[in-house]
Amino acid sequence: MSDTKGPAARKRRTTFSGGGGAASVKQANGTKVHDAGGKPPQSPAGVKAAAPEVSKKHASHNGNVGREETGKKQQQSRNSPRKQSSAVEDINDRLSCHVLQESLLSSASGYSNYRGILNWCVVMLVLSNARLFLENIIKYGILVDPIQVVSLFLKDPYSWPAACLIIASNLFILTALYVERRLAVGTISETTGRILHIFNLTFMLTFSSATVLSVTSMTPVGGVFSLGIYTVLFLKLYSYQDANRWCREIRQAKAKSLTRSYSCPDVQQSNGSAVHSLVSYPGNLTHRDMYYFVFAPTLCYQLNFPRSPRIRKRFLIRRLFEMLFLMQLLVGLIQQWMVPTIQNSMKPFREMDFSRMVERLLKLAVPNHLIWLIFFYWFFHSSMNVVAELLQFGDREFYRDWWNSETVTYFWANWNIPVHKWCLRHFYKPMLKRGTNKFLAQTAVFLVSAFFHEYLVSIPLKMFRLWAFMGMMAQVPLAWFVGRYLNGNYGNAAVWLSLIIGQPIAVLMYFHDYYVIHHGSTK
Repeated sequence: MSDTKGPAARKRRTTFSGGGGAASVKQANGTKVHDAGGKPPQSPAGVKAAAPEVSKKHASHNGNVGREETGKKQQQSRNSPRKQSSAVEDINDRLSCHVLQESLLSSASGYSNYRGILNWCVVMLVLSNARLFLENIIKYGILVDPIQVVSLFLKDPYSWPAACLIIASNLFILTALYVERRLAVGTISETTGRILHIFNLTFMLTFSSATVLSVTSMTPVGGVFSLGIYTVLFLKLYSYQDANRWCREIRQAKAKSLTRSYSCPDVQQSNGSAVHSLVSYPGNLTHRDMYYFVFAPTLCYQLNFPRSPRIRKRFLIRRLFEMLFLMQLLVGLIQQWMVPTIQNSMKPFREMDFSRMVERLLKLAVPNHLIWLIFFYWFFHSSMNVVAELLQFGDREFYRDWWNSETVTYFWANWNIPVHKWCLRHFYKPMLKRGTNKFLAQTAVFLVSAFFHEYLVSIPLKMFRLWAFMGMMAQVPLAWFVGRYLNGNYGNAAVWLSLIIGQPIAVLMYFHDYYVIHHGSTK
């Protein structure tokens, strides 16, 4: 037992170090024992002389055992299944370097991160347009004239026919309100009220168009602006009488509460200072409610609009800055880029030089499309958000992702949400309820849209060529063709092509005819 404990205890107290052919043993008291032919030191009291020899043997024995154990561990590690499998995998990786996969530009690969290509397209677009800007300035000089913008609205500084026409629209607004008040108290019948509304809406369109055609001091730009206001009011007042008629139908059915989609919960201000209370019919028939709807950025009337909790001043300032900057940019691009290109396009159209006509058309397509995109952002994002923020109007969905349109119908349903909602609510769905076919109902919607497009162009220019009407009606077969034969990226490309090429054709047609009529010859 003592022999067993001795080496084990001594092993815990000693440290072995070796270098070259000598090995020294450091004991617990700090003295060293040399075994390389040197004279052993004197043993201290209580320590046997044979201790160095025992330590040497023990060290040699432990070293042999350690080497044997290390060799066994290495052999076990080499023979372990995990190591063997990893070695096989490593060899397989070196033998095979190909897997089943598609090229990144193939649709089957599922790859969708084309951000670098998009940035390249933007850089190329900027560089190409910069060249066109420089070429335009070198050829024509600086054509931007802010004073000329005023002359587009006014021929005589003391005559404001467009502004007077817009002010006169209050007569039709108040007429619609008073007719609804009489209907609410039962003074007039439903049939009489409907006749009055039809007369009011019809006279509003005819009065405005007759004024623009007859007043010689009305400029084309002023006519477009005033007729645009009257068109918006026409759609708003039609929705106003429709929604109030639905309320009377609910009241006549003795409904306990308004359950239609146009009833919205009230919204409290974030600071708790004000609460937008709900109104119910006929409590909504007030001047305040009517004019709020007239100025609100929507064409569909409802009793309680969703309201935002507060006016965000920073958001409002940003949108105002965008309005002012983009308006100046639009005017500058039209004066500097569009007008010279259109004027240079008149001669090929007169001589029917088709190659030059196509070249002029393609040259006009770039500035026209750029101006259209800037106008879209200026009107549907900046301007309408400014009005909505001032009125705390909560529904800010003025457009959707029309740029991803794969069909023509998707584009027309998503690029102008206020008009789309009006057509869906007051025209398309009522026709379906009467049993009209879906295709006929869609065609009817395009027909109404084509009428108002022609109304807003031909009357201010004081000529009727139906180019806008035919352009809108051409969307019906185009929508059928794209929806049937093209899909995905091809359909999206067809929509973009129709936008880029279609609009310049109409612009050239109208300006060519306008120059022929008013100037007698083309330049």
